[in-house]
Amino acid sequence: MPVIPDLTTQRLVLRAWTPEEIDAVIAGKRLPHWAEDFPAEGDKALAGLFEKHPGWYGTYGHRQMIERESGRVVGAIGLFSQQPDGTVEFGYGVAPSHQGLGYATEAARAMIVHALTMPGTEVVFAKVSLDNPASLRVLEKAGLVPWTGLELEPGLTAFRTP
Repeated sequence: MPVIPDLTTQRLVLRAWTPEEIDAVIAGKRLPHWAEDFPAEGDKALAGLFEKHPGWYGTYGHRQMIERESGRVVGAIGLFSQQPDGTVEFGYGVAPSHQGLGYATEAARAMIVHALTMPGTEVVFAKVSLDNPASLRVLEKAGLVPWTGLELEPGLTAFRTP
């Protein structure tokens, strides 16, 4: 498995998932370095897709959000496959016990900067439910702007790099 460099922010380390962590999530086990309410359902679904989408795991793939102070995994963030038009989508989630602390915004900013170093990337974006005002605000605070004119499922909107 290739060495995937960590991304470090003021309060977080964004570290690639290890095979052992992926296996634990799939098996429904909790590891001691995870927040008590991590992983969430979305993390479980994602871990099951790594085998089908190995590119989601690489240098420009998915990572865990680790609190630098405690060493606890408090969420996850990651990039999906780059599209032929140069767009790259990302998604994230923070354990409920650690929401409202700015971790999602901090991680999103780092992931956006990182995604823009990927050769061929023109636009980084995220889709979000209109009934999730906290996530809408995260994307705004991360410096993204509404992406108008994009066809999405009802109830969703998207934000993109300017």
